[in-house]
Amino acid sequence: MVTWKETLADRIPDDLVREIDIFETEMDLRRQGKLDEKVFAERRLRRGVYGQRYDNGHRHDGIRTQELLFPSGEITKGPTTLWDAPGMVRIKIPYGGLNLDQLEVLADIAEEYSDGILHVTTRQDIQLHYVHIDDTPNLMRRLAAVGITTREACGNSVRNVTGCPLAGVCHDETFDVTPYAKALANFLLGHQDAQGFGRKFKVAFSGCEQHACGLVMLHDLGFIARTKLVDGAKKRGFTMYVGGGLGAVPHQAKLFDAFVPEEEILPLAQAIARVFARLGEKRNRARARVKFLVAKLGVDEFKRLVLEEREKLPNDPRWTAFLSELTATDEKPLKAATSLNGVPAPEGYDAWAATNVYKQRQEGYALVTITLPLGDLTSLQARAVADIARKYIGESIRLTVDQNIVLRWVSMTDLPALYAELKAVGLGQPGAQSIVDITACPGTDTCKLGISSSRGLAGVLRQRLAAKAIELDQAVLDLKIKISGCFNSCGQHHVADIGFYGVTRKRHGYSVPYFQVVLGGQWTENAGAYGLAVVAVPSKTVPEALDRITDHFVREREKGETFQKFIQRIGKKQVRAWLDDLTEVPPHEEKPEYFSDWGNPREFTMGDLGIGECAGEVITAIDFGLTFAEREVFEAQVSLDEGRPQEAADKAVGAMLTAARELVRTQFQDIGEQRDEITAEFRARFYDTKLFFDPYAGGKFANYLFRAVETPLESPDADTVHRLVEEAQLFIEAAYSCSNRMAQASAPVK
Repeated sequence: MVTWKETLADRIPDDLVREIDIFETEMDLRRQGKLDEKVFAERRLRRGVYGQRYDNGHRHDGIRTQELLFPSGEITKGPTTLWDAPGMVRIKIPYGGLNLDQLEVLADIAEEYSDGILHVTTRQDIQLHYVHIDDTPNLMRRLAAVGITTREACGNSVRNVTGCPLAGVCHDETFDVTPYAKALANFLLGHQDAQGFGRKFKVAFSGCEQHACGLVMLHDLGFIARTKLVDGAKKRGFTMYVGGGLGAVPHQAKLFDAFVPEEEILPLAQAIARVFARLGEKRNRARARVKFLVAKLGVDEFKRLVLEEREKLPNDPRWTAFLSELTATDEKPLKAATSLNGVPAPEGYDAWAATNVYKQRQEGYALVTITLPLGDLTSLQARAVADIARKYIGESIRLTVDQNIVLRWVSMTDLPALYAELKAVGLGQPGAQSIVDITACPGTDTCKLGISSSRGLAGVLRQRLAAKAIELDQAVLDLKIKISGCFNSCGQHHVADIGFYGVTRKRHGYSVPYFQVVLGGQWTENAGAYGLAVVAVPSKTVPEALDRITDHFVREREKGETFQKFIQRIGKKQVRAWLDDLTEVPPHEEKPEYFSDWGNPREFTMGDLGIGECAGEVITAIDFGLTFAEREVFEAQVSLDEGRPQEAADKAVGAMLTAARELVRTQFQDIGEQRDEITAEFRARFYDTKLFFDPYAGGKFANYLFRAVETPLESPDADTVHRLVEEAQLFIEAAYSCSNRMAQASAPVK
């Protein structure tokens, strides 16, 4: 039998042939026990191969993991290694650009090796789930044969370089950033100076500063297109930012230089990689991103070190070679430009065109967005998109950070016919860039860190909003909703108008899925501001919470007022008051649905601690204490919003100390009120014993407390306090989780 390796031997670049062969050898060595598991984990991650969860996972479309792998139902905990069952493969698509051959191969491998679903990520990647590790070498070869690699899609490496999907056709861009994004992605891929990082490194390009297509401000390294007059001639370059990032505690990127000439972006990126590799944290992964290095050194010192490193670099012709070929990424329309006048439109076209069609700056052409609910596209739909593109536009396909697909250079006359063909394969849904177009991470479907079902909640909200979209005020339609299954912000909840991230609470003796409501984020201006959590509500009351927030916005906003400005004016105290009654959970016997998550009928977690007096719940002392800590951290937010950063910092630290003290009191009732005593007892009883350690984050959250107590802030700025408040909220969430684990461990076995 002829293998894929033999079939594709002359179609794969030599360097990728070698890379894939090496990975296959490493797989064999690991099977034989000759390669350490930790070493192999990093090797496979750098090739885009992840493990995934199975204990609570399910596809929102009904393909349940439990049923897929264990149809008899007798196994409730899934396999623990990639050798036992399928995992996930992430595939890099630089700046989201795809040609038709690539899309069709992606459809084929999704069908043959996965569950037939291509998942578009918020980094313009493609993810395939339920892929067995034995299939990954052939999967990689088939991708490599059409110019796609999984190399460094994961791991401590330069991740996919993202770029604006409107680049080259946008009315507001300074110039097309596509060739620059492609050049930097190719230059950094496998570069020897980008192999020694302690964590991942993310890069983005935007053609303008006012829109959100590039999200530059949340990246380790970001570029916004600029021009400058030099000796009377217009010179291309970029405003360069460093040290941005979301994660548990987001940092906004800092200005590195207002204008970097185009010929300097590659060597400066290389110099930054070298400084990050040399000085970035290695042991403590929780603080190993560039954002922590920039915060530690200060942006001025970081810049000095980078420029010093730049001067040492030997000249590399690749730095500027691409500048003589900037037109290589230019797209040629398949059809002549035409107008839409007089072309009959099918039913549903007008609503779709209002949200999904963008008139390009080139007269007679449009960009069409294909909305993908939850970012999912089936193999059959992918092939249909390739056929439609071949008929109407040629190769101009791009993925977006909104988890959608765009078709560029559509002749205006063809829009009704193109819509009809998309609709016929289930891809004609309107609502792109609207409140209906919700972004969500995988959450508990497949992610090992997921707490609550982000995809399940997103699906429910999308259905509800789509059903009443015609009734919604335009101001509400323009809002952005983003959902993460945990605090790590993979769903980008920090920069949404209304964000949600998954947490859990103990209620009536059960663990209940909750979501923190995050307000104050700004999606525009390349993710111009980050929001903070206001209150946690049960997962099943999130739709009602959303209705209340948007209803108040419509009724009470001032003329022309944005949602962010509205929240600032109203104040988070008022918002919390709107939602306070939604935070509670009825007894299990009255509302059992509260105790399961969206899309999953099983109870979230069993852990019955008994029924309290008068048919009510017995509230433990620690529950009272942690609720008090939550109130303190909310008051810190209010102080910050009202322009009192020092007061906010003191309250945030106080909230962490309250949570730590309440945990200590479960073992030592006589703990005092002194911060040194609280910290010492917490360290001895919960940190040194690892009782407080999160299964995935270890002691990361405890370090927030230790650092805040050991190095108190004096006259802090708002940005620093914003991060401290975020850390305090996460410490309290970790205290809740610790309390729940202790309660479960002490519960009688039934």
